[in-house]
Amino acid sequence: MSADLAGLDGTYWPYVFTLVLMVIGLYGMLLKDNYVKKLIGMNVFQGAIILFFIAFGYKTGGTVPIFDEKLGTDPDLYMNPLPHGLMLTAIVVSVATTGVALALLIRIYARYGTLDESAVLERIRKGD
Repeated sequence: MSADLAGLDGTYWPYVFTLVLMVIGLYGMLLKDNYVKKLIGMNVFQGAIILFFIAFGYKTGGTVPIFDEKLGTDPDLYMNPLPHGLMLTAIVVSVATTGVALALLIRIYARYGTLDESAVLERIRKGD
C-alpha cells in the first residue's frame, strides 16, 4: 500500500513524528526511575509540543506577514506569526525550567547521595 493510500501523503509526517516524540517523552517521565532521565523525558516532551505548534502554524506557499503590493491583502498567502512567536517564548520557558530542575537535582544528590527516585523516597520515609 502506498503512502498516498494510507493517508500519509507527506502532510501528516510532522504530526506523526510529534506523536512519536510525545510517547518517548511520556515514557521517560512516567516509567524511568532516575530523575535525570525523567528530566530528559520532560525536555523531549516539551520539544514535541513545540514541534507540533510550529508544524501547525506552517503554511505551504505562505510568506511572512508583511504587506506586499504584488500579493495584495489575501490572508491565504500569508503565514500567521503568532504560533511561532509563542513557541519562542515556550523555548525560553523550557530552558528556564530545565535550569531550575538541574539545580534541584544537584540539591537532591547532595542531600541523599542518589538520583534514583525509589531510593530518595525510601530515605525520606525513614526520616533521613
